[in-house]
Amino acid sequence: MTEYFVHESSYVDDGAEIGTGTRIWHFSHVMSGARIGEWCVLGQNVNVAGGVVIGNNVKIQNNVSIYTGSVIEDDVFLGPSCVLTNVTNPRSQINRHSLYEQTLIRRGATIGANATIVCGVTIGRYAFVGAGAVVTQDVPDYALVLGSPARKKGWMGRHGHRLKPGENGVMTCPESGFRYQVNDDNCLRCIDLEEDQPLPHESSTGVRSYDEFK
Repeated sequence: MTEYFVHESSYVDDGAEIGTGTRIWHFSHVMSGARIGEWCVLGQNVNVAGGVVIGNNVKIQNNVSIYTGSVIEDDVFLGPSCVLTNVTNPRSQINRHSLYEQTLIRRGATIGANATIVCGVTIGRYAFVGAGAVVTQDVPDYALVLGSPARKKGWMGRHGHRLKPGENGVMTCPESGFRYQVNDDNCLRCIDLEEDQPLPHESSTGVRSYDEFK
């Protein structure tokens, strides 16, 4: 008995590794050599190529293809129909299988619906890529990026709310109360919780909508 679920319409090739509790829904394909962690959810029509590494508790919405060269850390959210690539200059006549470029999506990041991530970039921890954005360069931790090409428009806390400037440079999440501050390296850090720590149980269920805090 497997410790993960695969819908009868989907395929998991021999040689793929799937973690406990992961669910793979309709018309999806996980290819040999792919590694998927525990408690992930793959929606309808998801393709995971060989060599892809996916961490734990990753949510992948419908119509997403993840190509060789992609590394996705824990707690990442990939929105519907977002696009990942692995060759900057693809040509049908030229085989560049040995030249795949790595795309790294770090822990807790969100990729919005229909966003495109050009290969070779790193999306930082808890960064938020807005719907339809085209990312052509690295995105810092906690950064909110929008547009084509994507540009930084502010900061997002771990609960997915925009952070507004406060006293002494401290920004506070309006939902969780967690405090954030830009350090000497111009990187945003959470004052109250280490970036690799899981959210406390009492903070892991959203109870207020995004619109309340606009």
